[in-house]
Amino acid sequence: MPPRPTARSVLFAPAAAVALLSAGTCPVLAQTPAPAAGATDQGVLVFTPDFFAAQRPNTALDMVERIPGFSVEDGDGSRGFEGAVGNVLVNGARPASKTDRGSAVLGRTLARQVERIELIRGGAPGIDMQGYPVVVNVILRNEASRQHVVEVTPYLFEGDGTNMVSARYQFTARDGERSWSLTLSDGADVDDSNGGGTSVRRDAAGQVLRRERFREDDYGGGTSVRGNYAGPMLGGRIDLTARLGVNDYHEESELTGDDVRRLSGFDWDGESGEIGAVYTWPLRAGLTSETRFIHEFGTSESVAVSSRRTGGVAAPEQRFAATDESGETILRSLLQIERSPRLSVEIGAEVAYNMLEVDQAFSVGGAPVPLPSDQIKVEETRGEVFARATWRPRTDLTLEGGLRLEASTIRQSGDADAEKTLYYAKPRVLATWTPMARIQLRLRLEREVGQLDFDDFAASAELEDDTVFGGNVDLEPEQRWIAELALERRFLGDGIIAVTLRHDEIRDVIDRLPLDGGLSAVGNIGDGTLDRLDVNIVVPLDRIGFSGGQVGFRNTWNQSEVIDPTTGETRPISSLRRSQAVISVQQDLERWRLQWGAAWLPLLGNTSYDPDQTSGFRGRDFLELWAEYKPTTAWAIRAQLTVWDDFVAFREVYSDRSARRIDFVETRDIDPRTFLQVRMRRTF
Repeated sequence: MPPRPTARSVLFAPAAAVALLSAGTCPVLAQTPAPAAGATDQGVLVFTPDFFAAQRPNTALDMVERIPGFSVEDGDGSRGFEGAVGNVLVNGARPASKTDRGSAVLGRTLARQVERIELIRGGAPGIDMQGYPVVVNVILRNEASRQHVVEVTPYLFEGDGTNMVSARYQFTARDGERSWSLTLSDGADVDDSNGGGTSVRRDAAGQVLRRERFREDDYGGGTSVRGNYAGPMLGGRIDLTARLGVNDYHEESELTGDDVRRLSGFDWDGESGEIGAVYTWPLRAGLTSETRFIHEFGTSESVAVSSRRTGGVAAPEQRFAATDESGETILRSLLQIERSPRLSVEIGAEVAYNMLEVDQAFSVGGAPVPLPSDQIKVEETRGEVFARATWRPRTDLTLEGGLRLEASTIRQSGDADAEKTLYYAKPRVLATWTPMARIQLRLRLEREVGQLDFDDFAASAELEDDTVFGGNVDLEPEQRWIAELALERRFLGDGIIAVTLRHDEIRDVIDRLPLDGGLSAVGNIGDGTLDRLDVNIVVPLDRIGFSGGQVGFRNTWNQSEVIDPTTGETRPISSLRRSQAVISVQQDLERWRLQWGAAWLPLLGNTSYDPDQTSGFRGRDFLELWAEYKPTTAWAIRAQLTVWDDFVAFREVYSDRSARRIDFVETRDIDPRTFLQVRMRRTF
């Protein structure tokens, strides 16, 4: 299917107010956070519970989400630990597993347990930034407590959309340095682009070949249980976690016309689990060791089916079925050395084993159709050593330097046997200058090596569009040399303007490339570049009489270039959104115990480039309206309405790869269903 719009992963708004960065010093409200107690640099800001009193937060997550200019990121969950985890720390450490997201940990932590929240910008001794320019460190009170959190959230779609309900129960107990928790979850996975519309196919001259009505409905969910324990052990501290879960997802689409009916469906079921442990041991003053073990495992089964009837004649059914088994094991150990309050050093190593075994079968009318790499096993053994140092030569200047050396061996067996060993050096330099608490300048130079998606080694299919992809045994990670400059200006208490300029020199860009037999696959297509401008603006409105209100603008502009492997011409990198602005407004009505807000995306979309087609979507006027009422400190009721005017999915399909003559152009004008979600949360 054409790439689906994903409203949850958008980047935010315009650069019109950049000139404010050069304005003189603005008066600062009394609620502006001061540097953390005991901190000797201006790059650390502290927020005490008083700062959030007007919002009446129930959980630590409610508090973190209201920190000006900060957005919670849970990490991408990619293989390995470095860069796969998020920008949230609790008592200076990340969760014991990659799937126990920072937002989940904060969501089961009551607001009354928070002593303070530190916003660490650019780095600080003893803090592992994991490549993020800004992180939060939530410091909890050491006290005895018991608490329960219960959430129920129905999702109600207009028309014939599938309504769903998610529910979650969390229990957390603390007794001094010990804590334990249990989380039971029955989640819902909804697609905010579900809806109906029309699909029109035209030839190269613009003549209508086919006009059909279109309907789509995608939904899923999962049930899981997670347990956590943390406490002293053998002179150190142990953090343990374990999770088991089952998930499912269902997609269906239908296109109907005067003499045609096309149906396609996809069903996926999976089971997964994880265990994780972190042991921290203070060896002596200024020397601490941390050892981390993570093991993830999962299995899944899926089947995609497509059928067609035209003029009363049924075409052979297409069927693509797959089963897979995956796993990842990580062992990571490091030493943190604090030479002085101004200098800290971290050295360590990580070893990991990753595996994916896939068995796939494609058939047309019951007759098997062989595909490249439809039965494979991919294994990777990776080792990495690293060292980094954080030095604060002055109270307003922090310097961080580091080097990671990686070696990995990737083996593939099954339909094709292959093995390769790769070596990478990944240096990093970050300089953070904070001449005053309200202004900060950050410069980053770094080499990043991307993580391969093992699914790209195997065949795949999008039967709704009659598209089948082959697997690729020759994939190598994408490598980037990154130069980034960021300027941040805080004003009027909650106000912030942040501008980031970034340039990437990319080697072995991962995109679509042609294969023999008329197939295509994900692969390395050569070198490319990316230029990025990110602007984030938040402006408080108290001074103009909009008490407790603020407006926000955020946008990321991307300009990329790569040589297309089919045409030999320069084009953008696939699926990279050129621009996507978000304009938001929100207000705290303390007297009514109410907050409300809205977020508007005027335009969104992206384009993907395949040897046989160019596809993508363009959308407009995506709007979220929300309000949250907190009648007591224990209750929170939040309603959110999602309204999307329309979007267009398009495909330009070519009859041949050499001349790129257009076979047909297909557009689908879709009106996504409006839906309402109501979250009711009780903490006690």
